[in-house]
Amino acid sequence: MAMPSIRFCSVRKIQRISLDSVLLRQQRSHYSSSSAQAPCVAVLFQAIGPPIINGVRKPRKPGGYQDPGADVAYTLQQKGIKVITRSKSPSVSADEGWVFPDTEEGIFSAVQQGATHLWANTILFGSHPLQTSSKLDPLASKIYVVGQPPSLVENFDDKSYLNNKLRELGSLIFPSSWMVTSENLPEVIQKIHKYPIVGKPVRGRGSHGVKVCHNPLQLQNHVESLLSESPVVMLEEFLAGEEATITVMPPTPTLPLYWSMVPVRRLNHDNGIAPYNGVVAVAANSRVVSDDEFKDPAYENIMRQCEAVAEIIRATAPIRVDVRRFKEGSEFALFDINMKPNMTGPGRPGRDDQASLTAIAAAAMGWDYGTLLQNILEGAQPLNAFRSYRTPF
Repeated sequence: MAMPSIRFCSVRKIQRISLDSVLLRQQRSHYSSSSAQAPCVAVLFQAIGPPIINGVRKPRKPGGYQDPGADVAYTLQQKGIKVITRSKSPSVSADEGWVFPDTEEGIFSAVQQGATHLWANTILFGSHPLQTSSKLDPLASKIYVVGQPPSLVENFDDKSYLNNKLRELGSLIFPSSWMVTSENLPEVIQKIHKYPIVGKPVRGRGSHGVKVCHNPLQLQNHVESLLSESPVVMLEEFLAGEEATITVMPPTPTLPLYWSMVPVRRLNHDNGIAPYNGVVAVAANSRVVSDDEFKDPAYENIMRQCEAVAEIIRATAPIRVDVRRFKEGSEFALFDINMKPNMTGPGRPGRDDQASLTAIAAAAMGWDYGTLLQNILEGAQPLNAFRSYRTPF
């Protein structure tokens, strides 16, 4: 497959765009042309456990992402956007009541109550009701979805599959990696002569199951523990340098190209791994790169690669790409491509420290959390287009 041409749009150029002008054009163009009226949003949370895909089940987050879903629903309301909630008057300090379950009944209930836009803050897969529900068929051209197509997520949540497909293109930088099963574990470990090595699930969530191993015995023990959860485990060369994360925004009527937000540096790692945000808030160990740091061309180079990834897979919502230098001062490599970035944000009581990595990047370009959500909402796709997605590979 040939590499698509990547259209350049620097962070500095994005920052010069008038936010007032962006939002005004959104209201005039997207809201008037993509639907007959201003959007009415319902946020979905994960009520359905992910299925086993190729022998692997993705871990389910406790609560099913109700907390960021409530953040999204509440903040959109504060921005004057109509939001339908599951409860008539949900408590601003509670996660429950703001969002609808992503079951067929939950989705259809939201639509029956007037939702025109479904914010899919959940884990999607090919058999998800958003893809398969016949109840939604008559409305598939009238309902809009914020999120990635289910078939895209099913394919590309598999880190090994996606990384290998992208690596085959020959123009993107990845660390060395190996796939391990119970049958080939001894053989693979014998082939590895340089440590540390990272062992992780092929369908993970956050930092679950991710560990830096410093010798063959430690690696074997960790892989065996992961094989009790999954028949396949991914091993990767440990990248010892600076870690950053880059959010890539999808095309919208206002800005019709894939573009990267400013990189966010990850700090204070725990045994070489950035801690899960449920344990340490990302605001406590992350910051955007400074203007002086951004002079290093390695940042621009890796941003272009992240945009290439989003364009190749035809992402319809933000993706977040985790990158890391091979060593201090070297180039970056891509190591984790997240189809569903965390979307928590400040606004509700007690949530002031809950800015996600994407929200931190947005704040650096002058977008508060609500403005970020409005710009993501502008990229909503009709359900029928969502369902017709086909993999590029």
